[in-house]
Parts: sequence; structure tokens; C-alpha cells
Amino acid sequence: MTGAAVLIVDDNPLNSKLMKLLLLKNSYVVRTAANAEEALEVLKTFTPHLILMDIQLPDMDGFQLTRRLKRDPGICDVVIVALTAYAMKGDEQRAVEAGCDGYIAKPIDTRTLPALISGYISRRRGRP
Repeated sequence: MTGAAVLIVDDNPLNSKLMKLLLLKNSYVVRTAANAEEALEVLKTFTPHLILMDIQLPDMDGFQLTRRLKRDPGICDVVIVALTAYAMKGDEQRAVEAGCDGYIAKPIDTRTLPALISGYISRRRGRP
């Protein structure tokens, strides 16, 4: 999905950099945030098509931030995909209950991430 905007919210700089490079290589417009507070600041001036949301954030977990964003009329339609390195039983269900549109366990598959993101964005755009 050429030119689609993505916000990566991840407190691990290596994960964030890897995802950003993969997406930039595939013509996405990418911004990053290392925590919830930074993400909220970025979202004041950047409206993404999709947010890759790490669940384990230092200041507010990804579930809490997702709930907050889904209550915001200006951002509630943005696709949010949960990311976690500590996939535990029930996390995917908790992500859906928090308002996430998808769930990806880390480590990410570098070969498929861009296509996964394109699929999430396309499905969302296809909704009535």
C-alpha cells in the first residue's frame, strides 16, 4: 500500500528501527514513538492509517493506550495491531477486547510484515 502512513509505538529501539526500515523500503510513511506519551504527541500532527502497538510500554501499556485511542473520534478508525514479545495465553483476546484490529507476536517475520500491514489497511478500508 504505497504511501500509507504507519505509527510504530515500541520502546525497544532495535525493534522500532527494524520495522521502520522494512516499511520505508516498501514505500510507507513512518513515524515512531517509544512510549504512550510520545505516541499521543505524534498523533497531534500525524494521522496514520495503522498503528503497530507494542503491548509492553513503560508508561501506559498498549492495551490502555489502544482503549484511549479508540474513544477518540479523530483516531478511532485507525487500524491498531498489537505487538508483543511475551505472547501469553489470552493476550490475543485481550488485544481484541481493547480494540486492536490484529495481533502479531514478536519476533516479527521480516519477509511478511509489509504484506501483513497492507492487508490490515486494505481490510479496514473495505469496511462500510
